[in-house]
Amino acid sequence: MSIARVVAGWFSNYDSQKSVGSKMRAKRIAPLLDMIEEACKKHGLANVIDIGGSEQYWGIVPMQYLLEHRVSITVVNVPGSYLPKDHGPFRFVEGDGCKLSQFGDEAFHIAHSNSVVEHVGDWSRMIEFSREVKRVSNAYFVQTPNFWFPIEPHFMTPFFHWLPRPFRIGLVRHFRLGTFEKASSVSEAVFFVEHARLLTFDMFEYLFKDARILKERFFGLTKSFVAIKK
Repeated sequence: MSIARVVAGWFSNYDSQKSVGSKMRAKRIAPLLDMIEEACKKHGLANVIDIGGSEQYWGIVPMQYLLEHRVSITVVNVPGSYLPKDHGPFRFVEGDGCKLSQFGDEAFHIAHSNSVVEHVGDWSRMIEFSREVKRVSNAYFVQTPNFWFPIEPHFMTPFFHWLPRPFRIGLVRHFRLGTFEKASSVSEAVFFVEHARLLTFDMFEYLFKDARILKERFFGLTKSFVAIKK
């Protein structure tokens, strides 16, 4: 087993509440719970859209909490994603996070997105994504990894994202990195490398100008950013 895979399991095994990733998520989500409680007090319920999320992610919140606060969660993922049947507080919908035309303006009390904006494509798509987040909600909570954190969060390899693109393509063609299998072709390697485009603080701040930006730290280094607008 490669070092990158060991690190991935230790850092981002979200099925284990003991992993570093799960512990950081549990701490990170506290402001979101405050937003849910505020919406519940104001409206008697909390209507949340989770753009690009999953039911697994919400496992860090007790189901009893969701039921007591009358939280409904609409999980939106791209066509072709595995979407389970609606159940409990969850509704699953196919859609493009950059073009949420099936939802009206301020259709939700809260828009939520965790590590998604870096996956939507180029800069113009990121701008569209941020506009849709703001359009469909009254408040939002958006998180993304920091480009300047030394460990790339998808390939779990130190300094990987700082290397020249051709070098990264070569690495994924020859090694299994993080949660990725070794690429079977140069085309697949390019797709792997373009899977995520990490943002700097200035880029993230530009996308969410009306939000308060929190810096999530790990051993003194900024691991990710969270944009919160209430």
